Order: sequence, then C-alpha cells, then structure tokens
Amino acid sequence: MTEAKTATKAKSKSGSKTARKTQRAAAKPADAIKLLKDDHREVQKWFKDYDKLEDDTAKQELADRICLALTIHTQIEEEIYYPAAREAIDDDDLLDEAEVEHASAKQLIAEIQSMKAGDRLFDAKVTVLGEYVNHHVEEEESEMFPESRDSDLDLKALGVQLAERKAELMAEAQK
Repeated sequence: MTEAKTATKAKSKSGSKTARKTQRAAAKPADAIKLLKDDHREVQKWFKDYDKLEDDTAKQELADRICLALTIHTQIEEEIYYPAAREAIDDDDLLDEAEVEHASAKQLIAEIQSMKAGDRLFDAKVTVLGEYVNHHVEEEESEMFPESRDSDLDLKALGVQLAERKAELMAEAQK
C-alpha cells in the first residue's frame, strides 16, 4: 500500500477515532489539566509522525489535522482555561506570555493553511510550529499547570467545560 493510501486510511480511522475519543471525553471528562496534557501529547506525536512522511498527500492530511487540533485547543484554552487561571493564580506574566505564544502559533497555522504540501517552506513552517508548540507545552506543564493545581481552581468542573466546548468545536469542524 502506498504511503498516501496508508495515510488516508489512517486519517479516516483516526478521524473517527478522534471524534469517538472526544465524545467519550465529553461524557466522562478528566480534570482540565489532564485534558489539556492529553491534547499536548496527541499533537506532539503527530509532529513526530509528520517528520517521517515523504508523500505530499500524507503530509497535507497530517498538517491539516495538526492545524485543526491546535486551533481548537488554543480556542478552549483562551475561552475557558486562561480566564479561570488568571483569576485563580497570581501570575499575569505567565498568562500574557501564553497568549502571545498562541498568537504566534495562530499566525503560523494560517500560513500553513494557505499553502499546500510541497510548497516552498511548507515543511519548515510545520517544523517551526512544532517547535513553538513544544516550547509552549513545556511552559504550561512546568509552570502554569502546577500553579493551577495549587490554586483553588475546580479542575474537574473546568475539565467538563473544556471537554464540552472541544466536542462542540470538533462537531462544527466536521460539518
């Protein structure tokens, strides 16, 4: 089987698998930090998978999946998690930096979405986006998440809100 066919088959499997996983997560949500960390691990794996691809069709499909996942992830963080964290932890600088990092990632996502795999700089932009994401994940997981755990944030209730909003956005994206 060609790499493109394998990627297409994997995409349809993983697309429905991702949708089922999101629905289950909304039905039985983890706390907010676990949900966000799970998103981090998933997209980090996809960046590693992208590095191994050679076929432009497969690259395009995976880049599209990465961009969608990151768009939804940043939206739920900005709508729900960051405002709650801003109230609960005393670290505006950390939250301000996270918002700036999101803006940079969104700009790169827009550039990637305006291109096609095989275009000059497409691979470089996906690679740099992965580097931005890894940096952002490291800061959130080593600084923001521990501060959130130590605060009076109701991480379970926040997890419910995040999971529900994520499921809504995924459903909208699949229309």
